[in-house]
Amino acid sequence: MQNDKLKSYLLLHLIVFIAGFTAIIGEIITVGSATLVWYRMLIAAILMYAYIKFMKIDLRISKKTFLQFSLAGIIIALHWITFFEAINQSNISITLAMFSTGAFFGSFIEPIVYKRKLIPYEILLGVFVILGIYLIMKDGIEEINGVILGILSAFLSSLFAVINGKFVATHTASVISFYEFIAGVVFITMYLACINGGFNTEFFNLSQSDWIWLFVLASVCTAFAFIVSVAIMKDISPYTVILSYNLEPIYGFILAVMFFPEKEIMSWTFYLGSGIILITVILNSILKSSKKLNQKSS
Repeated sequence: MQNDKLKSYLLLHLIVFIAGFTAIIGEIITVGSATLVWYRMLIAAILMYAYIKFMKIDLRISKKTFLQFSLAGIIIALHWITFFEAINQSNISITLAMFSTGAFFGSFIEPIVYKRKLIPYEILLGVFVILGIYLIMKDGIEEINGVILGILSAFLSSLFAVINGKFVATHTASVISFYEFIAGVVFITMYLACINGGFNTEFFNLSQSDWIWLFVLASVCTAFAFIVSVAIMKDISPYTVILSYNLEPIYGFILAVMFFPEKEIMSWTFYLGSGIILITVILNSILKSSKKLNQKSS
Protein backbone atom coordinates (compact mmCIF):
# COMPACT_ATOMS: atom_id res chain seq x y z
CA MET A 1 0.00 0.00 0.00
CA GLN A 2 2.81 2.40 0.92
CA ASN A 3 4.67 1.50 -2.29
CA ASP A 4 1.52 2.24 -4.33
CA LYS A 5 1.23 5.67 -2.73
CA LEU A 6 4.92 6.44 -3.38
CA LYS A 7 4.49 5.32 -6.99
CA SER A 8 1.47 7.60 -7.34
CA TYR A 9 3.39 10.59 -5.95
CA LEU A 10 6.24 9.95 -8.42
CA LEU A 11 3.74 9.64 -11.28
CA LEU A 12 2.05 12.86 -10.15
CA HIS A 13 5.26 14.85 -10.36
CA LEU A 14 6.08 13.17 -13.67
CA ILE A 15 2.83 14.41 -15.27
CA VAL A 16 3.30 17.87 -13.74
CA PHE A 17 6.78 17.92 -15.28
CA ILE A 18 5.26 16.75 -18.58
CA ALA A 19 2.74 19.59 -18.37
CA GLY A 20 5.62 22.04 -17.96
CA PHE A 21 7.33 20.49 -20.99
CA THR A 22 4.23 21.09 -23.15
CA ALA A 23 5.21 24.73 -23.63
CA ILE A 24 8.68 23.67 -24.83
CA ILE A 25 7.10 21.43 -27.47
CA GLY A 26 4.86 24.31 -28.52
CA GLU A 27 7.96 26.42 -29.16
CA ILE A 28 9.71 23.63 -31.10
CA ILE A 29 6.80 22.76 -33.43
CA THR A 30 6.76 25.08 -36.45
CA VAL A 31 3.07 24.92 -37.49
CA GLY A 32 0.49 27.54 -36.50
CA SER A 33 -1.39 27.36 -33.20
CA ALA A 34 -4.75 26.22 -34.61
CA THR A 35 -3.10 23.58 -36.81
CA LEU A 36 -1.04 22.34 -33.86
CA VAL A 37 -4.13 21.95 -31.65
CA TRP A 38 -6.07 20.25 -34.48
CA TYR A 39 -3.41 17.56 -34.74
CA ARG A 40 -3.07 17.31 -30.96
CA MET A 41 -6.79 16.72 -30.40
CA LEU A 42 -7.19 14.37 -33.36
CA ILE A 43 -4.28 12.10 -32.38
CA ALA A 44 -5.29 12.23 -28.70
CA ALA A 45 -8.89 11.30 -29.60
CA ILE A 46 -7.68 8.27 -31.59
CA LEU A 47 -5.44 7.14 -28.72
CA MET A 48 -8.20 7.74 -26.16
CA TYR A 49 -10.64 5.70 -28.29
CA ALA A 50 -8.15 2.82 -28.39
CA TYR A 51 -7.83 3.01 -24.59
CA ILE A 52 -11.63 3.04 -24.15
CA LYS A 53 -12.04 0.00 -26.38
CA PHE A 54 -9.19 -1.84 -24.63
CA MET A 55 -10.75 -1.13 -21.22
CA LYS A 56 -14.24 -1.98 -22.59
CA ILE A 57 -15.74 1.33 -21.42
CA ASP A 58 -19.27 2.18 -22.59
CA LEU A 59 -19.28 5.19 -24.93
CA ARG A 60 -23.05 5.68 -25.05
CA ILE A 61 -24.32 9.09 -23.87
CA SER A 62 -27.50 11.15 -24.35
CA LYS A 63 -27.85 13.87 -26.99
CA LYS A 64 -27.97 16.55 -24.27
CA THR A 65 -24.76 15.22 -22.69
CA PHE A 66 -23.08 15.12 -26.09
CA LEU A 67 -23.88 18.80 -26.63
CA GLN A 68 -22.51 19.66 -23.16
CA PHE A 69 -19.28 17.74 -23.83
CA SER A 70 -19.02 19.42 -27.24
CA LEU A 71 -19.21 22.89 -25.68
CA ALA A 72 -16.46 21.94 -23.22
CA GLY A 73 -14.41 20.58 -26.12
CA ILE A 74 -14.62 23.92 -27.92
CA ILE A 75 -13.51 25.69 -24.75
CA ILE A 76 -10.45 23.45 -24.30
CA ALA A 77 -9.60 23.86 -28.00
CA LEU A 78 -9.69 27.66 -27.62
CA HIS A 79 -7.63 27.36 -24.43
CA TRP A 80 -4.88 25.41 -26.20
CA ILE A 81 -4.93 27.69 -29.26
CA THR A 82 -4.54 30.84 -27.15
CA PHE A 83 -1.86 29.14 -25.04
CA PHE A 84 0.35 28.23 -28.00
CA GLU A 85 -0.36 31.52 -29.75
CA ALA A 86 0.73 33.37 -26.58
CA ILE A 87 4.08 31.56 -26.87
CA ASN A 88 4.34 32.64 -30.51
CA GLN A 89 3.49 36.26 -29.66
CA SER A 90 5.82 36.52 -26.63
CA ASN A 91 7.75 33.59 -25.14
CA ILE A 92 7.33 30.56 -22.89
CA SER A 93 8.12 32.39 -19.63
CA ILE A 94 5.51 35.12 -20.10
CA THR A 95 2.89 32.61 -21.25
CA LEU A 96 3.45 30.34 -18.23
CA ALA A 97 3.42 33.30 -15.84
CA MET A 98 0.04 34.38 -17.19
CA PHE A 99 -1.21 30.79 -17.30
CA SER A 100 -0.47 30.40 -13.58
CA THR A 101 -3.35 32.83 -12.90
CA GLY A 102 -5.74 30.11 -14.08
CA ALA A 103 -6.25 28.50 -10.67
CA PHE A 104 -7.13 31.90 -9.30
CA PHE A 105 -9.64 32.61 -12.07
CA GLY A 106 -11.35 29.42 -10.95
CA SER A 107 -12.07 31.06 -7.59
CA PHE A 108 -14.32 33.56 -9.37
CA ILE A 109 -15.81 31.20 -11.97
CA GLU A 110 -16.68 28.49 -9.44
CA PRO A 111 -19.13 30.66 -7.41
CA ILE A 112 -21.04 31.49 -10.61
CA VAL A 113 -21.28 27.88 -11.82
CA TYR A 114 -22.01 26.40 -8.38
CA LYS A 115 -24.08 29.41 -7.22
CA ARG A 116 -22.21 30.23 -4.02
CA LYS A 117 -21.07 33.52 -2.51
CA LEU A 118 -17.63 34.96 -3.31
CA ILE A 119 -15.22 34.51 -0.39
CA PRO A 120 -13.77 37.87 0.80
CA TYR A 121 -10.13 36.70 0.89
CA GLU A 122 -10.41 35.76 -2.80
CA ILE A 123 -10.87 39.44 -3.64
CA LEU A 124 -7.75 40.35 -1.63
CA LEU A 125 -5.74 37.62 -3.36
CA GLY A 126 -7.01 39.00 -6.65
CA VAL A 127 -5.26 42.29 -5.88
CA PHE A 128 -1.95 40.42 -5.47
CA VAL A 129 -2.46 38.63 -8.79
CA ILE A 130 -3.02 42.00 -10.50
CA LEU A 131 0.17 43.30 -8.82
CA GLY A 132 2.10 40.30 -10.15
CA ILE A 133 0.80 40.90 -13.68
CA TYR A 134 1.75 44.59 -13.42
CA LEU A 135 5.34 43.72 -12.44
CA ILE A 136 5.61 41.25 -15.32
CA MET A 137 4.38 43.84 -17.81
CA LYS A 138 6.45 46.70 -16.35
CA ASP A 139 9.56 46.00 -18.44
CA GLY A 140 7.86 44.09 -21.26
CA ILE A 141 4.92 46.13 -22.53
CA GLU A 142 5.94 45.13 -26.08
CA GLU A 143 4.82 41.61 -25.15
CA ILE A 144 1.25 42.79 -24.48
CA ASN A 145 -0.28 40.39 -27.06
CA GLY A 146 1.33 37.42 -25.33
CA VAL A 147 0.16 38.67 -21.93
CA ILE A 148 -3.45 39.08 -23.08
CA LEU A 149 -3.51 35.70 -24.84
CA GLY A 150 -1.91 34.04 -21.81
CA ILE A 151 -4.53 35.49 -19.46
CA LEU A 152 -7.33 34.47 -21.85
CA SER A 153 -5.87 30.97 -22.02
CA ALA A 154 -5.78 30.80 -18.21
CA PHE A 155 -9.40 31.95 -17.99
CA LEU A 156 -10.57 29.36 -20.55
CA SER A 157 -8.60 26.64 -18.73
CA SER A 158 -10.30 27.49 -15.44
CA LEU A 159 -13.73 27.63 -17.08
CA PHE A 160 -13.09 24.22 -18.62
CA ALA A 161 -11.88 22.75 -15.30
CA VAL A 162 -14.96 23.96 -13.39
CA ILE A 163 -17.34 22.66 -16.07
CA ASN A 164 -15.50 19.33 -16.27
CA GLY A 165 -15.73 19.05 -12.48
CA LYS A 166 -19.48 18.69 -12.88
CA PHE A 167 -19.17 16.13 -15.68
CA VAL A 168 -16.76 13.85 -13.76
CA ALA A 169 -19.32 13.45 -10.98
CA THR A 170 -21.66 11.50 -13.30
CA HIS A 171 -19.57 10.30 -16.26
CA THR A 172 -16.36 8.37 -16.93
CA ALA A 173 -13.43 10.74 -17.35
CA SER A 174 -12.03 9.01 -20.46
CA VAL A 175 -15.41 9.17 -22.22
CA ILE A 176 -15.71 12.87 -21.41
CA SER A 177 -12.28 13.56 -22.88
CA PHE A 178 -12.92 11.50 -26.02
CA TYR A 179 -16.04 13.47 -26.94
CA GLU A 180 -14.38 16.77 -26.01
CA PHE A 181 -11.40 16.01 -28.25
CA ILE A 182 -13.69 15.08 -31.16
CA ALA A 183 -15.72 18.28 -30.70
CA GLY A 184 -12.51 20.30 -30.62
CA VAL A 185 -11.33 18.75 -33.89
CA VAL A 186 -14.68 19.51 -35.59
CA PHE A 187 -14.65 23.10 -34.29
CA ILE A 188 -11.08 23.78 -35.48
CA THR A 189 -11.83 22.09 -38.82
CA MET A 190 -14.72 24.52 -39.36
CA TYR A 191 -12.54 27.45 -38.27
CA LEU A 192 -9.67 26.52 -40.58
CA ALA A 193 -12.08 25.92 -43.47
CA CYS A 194 -13.55 29.41 -43.03
CA ILE A 195 -10.18 31.14 -42.63
CA ASN A 196 -8.09 29.20 -45.15
CA GLY A 197 -10.85 28.10 -47.51
CA GLY A 198 -10.29 24.45 -46.65
CA PHE A 199 -7.39 22.04 -46.20
CA ASN A 200 -4.62 21.72 -48.75
CA THR A 201 -1.57 19.51 -49.24
CA GLU A 202 0.61 22.01 -47.36
CA PHE A 203 -1.50 21.49 -44.22
CA PHE A 204 -0.51 17.80 -44.13
CA ASN A 205 3.02 18.29 -45.45
CA LEU A 206 4.81 18.57 -42.11
CA SER A 207 8.48 18.06 -41.35
CA GLN A 208 9.59 14.84 -39.72
CA SER A 209 10.45 16.81 -36.57
CA ASP A 210 6.95 18.30 -36.39
CA TRP A 211 5.32 14.89 -36.80
CA ILE A 212 7.44 13.42 -33.99
CA TRP A 213 6.79 16.27 -31.57
CA LEU A 214 3.06 16.38 -32.40
CA PHE A 215 2.81 12.68 -31.57
CA VAL A 216 4.70 13.21 -28.29
CA LEU A 217 2.38 16.14 -27.48
CA ALA A 218 -0.80 14.16 -28.21
CA SER A 219 0.27 10.84 -26.69
CA VAL A 220 2.54 11.61 -23.71
CA CYS A 221 1.42 15.15 -22.82
CA THR A 222 -2.30 14.63 -23.48
CA ALA A 223 -3.66 11.06 -23.52
CA PHE A 224 -1.08 9.46 -21.18
CA ALA A 225 -1.00 12.42 -18.76
CA PHE A 226 -4.79 12.48 -18.54
CA ILE A 227 -5.17 8.73 -17.92
CA VAL A 228 -2.44 8.79 -15.24
CA SER A 229 -3.90 11.87 -13.52
CA VAL A 230 -7.21 10.02 -13.14
CA ALA A 231 -5.57 6.79 -11.94
CA ILE A 232 -3.48 8.40 -9.18
CA MET A 233 -6.61 9.86 -7.58
CA LYS A 234 -7.07 6.43 -5.99
CA ASP A 235 -4.02 7.00 -3.75
CA ILE A 236 -3.65 10.81 -3.62
CA SER A 237 -6.19 13.44 -2.60
CA PRO A 238 -7.50 15.87 -5.27
CA TYR A 239 -6.08 18.75 -3.16
CA THR A 240 -2.55 17.32 -3.38
CA VAL A 241 -2.94 16.97 -7.14
CA ILE A 242 -4.17 20.56 -7.53
CA LEU A 243 -1.41 21.93 -5.30
CA SER A 244 1.26 19.95 -7.16
CA TYR A 245 0.09 21.32 -10.51
CA ASN A 246 1.09 24.78 -9.26
CA LEU A 247 4.66 23.57 -9.89
CA GLU A 248 3.96 23.43 -13.64
CA PRO A 249 5.08 27.04 -14.34
CA ILE A 250 8.23 26.54 -12.23
CA TYR A 251 9.19 23.42 -14.19
CA GLY A 252 8.35 25.31 -17.37
CA PHE A 253 10.53 28.31 -16.43
CA ILE A 254 13.52 26.05 -15.72
CA LEU A 255 13.07 24.08 -18.94
CA ALA A 256 12.59 27.26 -20.99
CA VAL A 257 15.88 28.73 -19.75
CA MET A 258 17.64 25.41 -20.40
CA PHE A 259 16.33 25.04 -23.97
CA PHE A 260 16.12 28.69 -25.07
CA PRO A 261 18.45 30.75 -22.79
CA GLU A 262 18.86 33.60 -25.28
CA LYS A 263 15.10 34.17 -25.40
CA GLU A 264 13.81 33.12 -21.99
CA ILE A 265 16.06 34.82 -19.40
CA MET A 266 13.89 37.65 -18.05
CA SER A 267 14.29 40.70 -15.76
CA TRP A 268 14.13 40.49 -11.96
CA THR A 269 10.72 42.24 -11.98
CA PHE A 270 9.35 39.42 -14.15
CA TYR A 271 10.45 36.76 -11.66
CA LEU A 272 9.18 38.86 -8.73
CA GLY A 273 5.77 39.21 -10.40
CA SER A 274 5.67 35.51 -11.29
CA GLY A 275 6.61 34.61 -7.70
CA ILE A 276 3.78 36.76 -6.31
CA ILE A 277 1.27 35.08 -8.63
CA LEU A 278 2.49 31.55 -7.79
CA ILE A 279 2.50 32.21 -4.03
CA THR A 280 -0.99 33.71 -4.27
CA VAL A 281 -2.32 30.69 -6.18
CA ILE A 282 -0.75 28.22 -3.72
CA LEU A 283 -2.06 30.24 -0.74
CA ASN A 284 -5.53 30.22 -2.29
CA SER A 285 -5.36 26.41 -2.62
CA ILE A 286 -4.25 26.02 1.01
CA LEU A 287 -7.01 28.32 2.33
CA LYS A 288 -9.63 26.45 0.30
CA SER A 289 -8.41 23.10 1.60
CA SER A 290 -8.45 24.35 5.23
CA LYS A 291 -12.00 25.60 4.81
CA LYS A 292 -13.18 22.24 3.42
CA LEU A 293 -11.51 20.37 6.31
CA ASN A 294 -13.18 22.69 8.84
CA GLN A 295 -16.58 22.15 7.20
CA LYS A 296 -16.15 18.36 7.36
CA SER A 297 -15.08 18.41 11.03
CA SER A 298 -17.95 20.69 12.13
